[in-house]
Amino acid sequence: MTAQQNPSLASFTGDANPYGGGDPYADYRTADLPFTQYANLADRQLGAGVVAANDEFFAQRENLLVPEPAEFDPEHFGHKGKVMDGWETRRRRGASAEHPWPTEEDHDWALIRLGAPGVIRGIVVDTAHFRGNYPQAVSVEGASVAGSPSPEELLADDVKWTTLVPRTPVGGHAANGFAVSTEQRFTHLRLKQHPDGGIARLRVYGEVVPDPAWLTALGTFDVVALENGGQVEDASNLFYSPATNTIQPGRSRKMDDGWETRRRRDRGNDWIQYRLVDRAQIRAIEIDTAYLKGNSAGWASVSVKDGEDGEWREVLPRTRMQPDTNHRFVLPEAAVGTHARVDIFPDGGISRLRLFGSLTEDGAAHLAARHQELGG
Repeated sequence: MTAQQNPSLASFTGDANPYGGGDPYADYRTADLPFTQYANLADRQLGAGVVAANDEFFAQRENLLVPEPAEFDPEHFGHKGKVMDGWETRRRRGASAEHPWPTEEDHDWALIRLGAPGVIRGIVVDTAHFRGNYPQAVSVEGASVAGSPSPEELLADDVKWTTLVPRTPVGGHAANGFAVSTEQRFTHLRLKQHPDGGIARLRVYGEVVPDPAWLTALGTFDVVALENGGQVEDASNLFYSPATNTIQPGRSRKMDDGWETRRRRDRGNDWIQYRLVDRAQIRAIEIDTAYLKGNSAGWASVSVKDGEDGEWREVLPRTRMQPDTNHRFVLPEAAVGTHARVDIFPDGGISRLRLFGSLTEDGAAHLAARHQELGG
């Protein structure tokens, strides 16, 4: 099964207008993309990388995964021409003066290692600021290759590539989005632009599917971590930053690398609900408020439920939080569940939540079965 272009995006494909000065994003074209609720599997913070490209004459391939939006300086030129914040290849030419045009098969490619293997739900090929130099069309393929393959190994004839986005026309200076419906676990992507041109950013949204053998070898690990297969299901407020930040790898590096809500003016409280990698026993909890100094949560509690229809059970009672501090709690007994919820009172934010434990016997079996089913 292959992806289809999201019909809601048809209104902004096609040519972009030349830059007219002022705000470079003023005429940027985008649309509501429901799949962006999932984590970006091509996030550098997860360990993603652009491992190879056949051409990067004008702009480096690594720019594809820069987390910030692409920047544009109309006066920035280098020895090779206009400096662009993206991946840009040279113009292709035909075989002779009589046939100066590229062939139908001509294309440039880049190989992307996902930061965490998983099922892909949607892809955004962003051509921001590429107005007259974007590709005519793009396509994306996925592969599942164990270990840490080299570019040569990925390009070998025995690697099976599955089409996720068929060759599809794209628009310049636009977020070209594609829903993906292939139920398979992928580790690498091959992005093609036909016949040449520039792409500013690539985002790959989906669900992490971890290696059960690795988690079994670890024994005790963070059962809510994004890289291990944890997910944010819902949150009360996402005003300043995404709730997914709380389960990213490593400690927060600055204030917007956590989760912060708007200021409440009522008697309620804010919360995030998570789905664990699978059914697990939680033995210890970390709640970090790093870099949240005047806006950290005042108090926090953690609850767990076992199964979609299970009852929420508080395992960490409402506890005072200190600003810019990592709080650690050892539970008096293991808490078994499939979902977790952190409540903060009354508002503010936390930077990270860590739930340390191990999979139950049935949780490990279920995860292993899903991994196998998805081709892992």
